[in-house]
Amino acid sequence: MSTQTATAQVAAPVWRRLPLPRDTGSLTVVVGLVLVWVVFQTLNANFLSARNLSNLVLQIAVLGTLAIGMVIVLVLGEIDLSVGAIAGVSAAVMALAVSDHGWNAAAGIALALVVGAAIGLAHGAIITAFGIPSFIVTLAGLLVWQGVQLALVGDGGEIPIRDPFIRGIASTYVPVATGWVIVCAALVAMALVRLAVRRRRTRLGLAVPPLASELVTALVTVVLVVGVVAVLDSYFGIPWVLVFLVTLMTVCTLVMRETRLGRHLYAIGGNAEAARRSGIRVRGATVAVFVIVSAIAAAAGIIEASRQFSASNALGGGTLQLNAIAAAVIGGTSLFGGRGRVYHALLGALVVGSVQNGLDLLGQPAAIKNVATGVILIIAVIVDALGRRRRLARGSTD
Repeated sequence: MSTQTATAQVAAPVWRRLPLPRDTGSLTVVVGLVLVWVVFQTLNANFLSARNLSNLVLQIAVLGTLAIGMVIVLVLGEIDLSVGAIAGVSAAVMALAVSDHGWNAAAGIALALVVGAAIGLAHGAIITAFGIPSFIVTLAGLLVWQGVQLALVGDGGEIPIRDPFIRGIASTYVPVATGWVIVCAALVAMALVRLAVRRRRTRLGLAVPPLASELVTALVTVVLVVGVVAVLDSYFGIPWVLVFLVTLMTVCTLVMRETRLGRHLYAIGGNAEAARRSGIRVRGATVAVFVIVSAIAAAAGIIEASRQFSASNALGGGTLQLNAIAAAVIGGTSLFGGRGRVYHALLGALVVGSVQNGLDLLGQPAAIKNVATGVILIIAVIVDALGRRRRLARGSTD
């Protein structure tokens, strides 16, 4: 170590030498989430009760699922305004297949996912073939698929779902013992994956986070997970939909961080022209992203249909897709492309869901909830824009 390096380390502020996680932007979101919880717990003592936290998990399941897909498309530097409508039309197709045509649950769910993926394929093909901005294509898709949803559901306004498996997706819980087995297995798997990634990067001569930072992150994760599971077990247990949400987040994280497609998406979002000149198939990656995002939207529609025990005209409507964008951005994903992590979706969904849940407990109307979500979103966008200016000023793309 050189004398200048040693002097710089000694002169650095104490907080810079602490083994903190690298993603300090997400740390800011977590601090903000804690403040939100403290405020609402102060105003209503039921906010942090086991029952309300379990309800909060169920309430953010659809939003969190959509936000995961939104993170992926925002990293690419695109946007999808049609995810709510895709969720609605996919749920309607599933309900028709199961309730009216006698399909079993697995076949109905598979059909809904295929329909969602096919819609994404159509959107991606139009965007890449004609060079039309994704904003316009998916806005048109929003109108088209909402119309298809209305036609499928019909004059009755909803299609009841009586299949016990589909109805149980969003209303059943993991047995306590099974829940702890799943949690322990997940923590061990996460540790093994992080260790394997660290070894591989070291072998290839790539930068790795300080070991102390990794250990602090792991310890905080274990404490939080154990605490959340203990609280949920004091009510009914871990909702199966939470297991699905965490599994989806994990799979998408591995795709984004450990596969060629994921690396290409970050490169395209950072600079599409540079990515094209380096040999990355920008059009193919764009189509793939819209297929993935639309399939995820279809999964969100299945969850919402399970919650409602039906596929209705209102499913996927309102401000759902806008809240999904808000959740992704509030969690730390950049609107400018090239930056974001999949878990940002869950952080943002927790913030949005916590604010809306807390305002519900206080008896506030929907207008106040929309205003509060909008204010939080604009603050997040301002922080993102300021951070982008600082990175450009110092010539950094991190």
